[in-house]
Amino acid sequence: MSTTNQYSRLEAIGTHIPETVLTTEELTGCSEELRDVDVRRITGVAERRVCNPDPEVGEDSFGMALRAARACLGASRYGPDDLDVVISASITRFKDGGRFTFEPSFASSLARELGARPAIQFDVSNACAGMLTGVYVLDRMIRSGVVRNGMVVSGEQATGVARTAVREISDSYDPQFASLSVGDSAAAVVLDRSADPADRIHYVELMTCAEYSHLCMGMPSDRTPGIALYTDNKKMHNKDRLALWPRFHGDLLEKGGHDFAGENFDYVIQHQVGTRFIEYVNQMGEAEFGAPMPTSLAVVERLGNTATTSHFLTLHEHLSAGTARRGANYLLVPAASGVVTGALSATITNVGV
Repeated sequence: MSTTNQYSRLEAIGTHIPETVLTTEELTGCSEELRDVDVRRITGVAERRVCNPDPEVGEDSFGMALRAARACLGASRYGPDDLDVVISASITRFKDGGRFTFEPSFASSLARELGARPAIQFDVSNACAGMLTGVYVLDRMIRSGVVRNGMVVSGEQATGVARTAVREISDSYDPQFASLSVGDSAAAVVLDRSADPADRIHYVELMTCAEYSHLCMGMPSDRTPGIALYTDNKKMHNKDRLALWPRFHGDLLEKGGHDFAGENFDYVIQHQVGTRFIEYVNQMGEAEFGAPMPTSLAVVERLGNTATTSHFLTLHEHLSAGTARRGANYLLVPAASGVVTGALSATITNVGV
């Protein structure tokens, strides 16, 4: 935790959710191997959104990120030329009709399209913890006084791995099974300086356990054209793995003379891997902390696992719907390949959505 007196806050959130709905039954219906497997029950995902493949629509990773960034600025008191930093955190980097691109950086292209040319521009890559990593970096930049504000944005065209899985999967133990839970979306968040404890990121800390990095790998498929995701679900979600977050968070709090119960969290947002995962990791937290979990917010049943965007997509959906209240204390917990865990603690009051 930082000991400085300068803090950041969540100033605005914007999202883009494609209109096209794809149910789990529609996704898996053409696979003979999955015909007798209840994928919806196992993952808890009833449906997800899928971007429009028409290049004229421009709903690829970059196009969705641009839409989310514009929505975020529409909810913000800042214009694009007010931004000091633009950070892109996409895993999938599809642009210009499905081309996977690395250069120029998404951040520089987004800043140019938004009209934020003077901003510092760079990409970060940290699997599904990408947006929280971007927030971590931007939070530190604001706390140090280097910048006044900035945007973290990500667009994820993730359902390509689901299409590959349907073509190649053999059974429910196949390493591509987790790919059947993903969905497409984009999210963006603006941070600026906090002047009020009731509107503040109190701390954001991350930890990487590189020894587990091989348990979830995205790469081109070696069997058919397209991208694939290979996950060892049994090892990724075993007891020791799920205990990484509460043990890291507990140690972090203890160093500051605090405990989990004393944080008075009203809501927790876990990474939207699936309904069972969220349930299990909350149970593990309750057991490790010896304290009840706050209300768990989720959208995974109808939007799937949207990779880097999942926490801020969930937060935006619940704030917009009024199913999460302003002025409350929120805990965001990453769970990413790497393996990455950690905690973001914030009181959220005046965020624009």
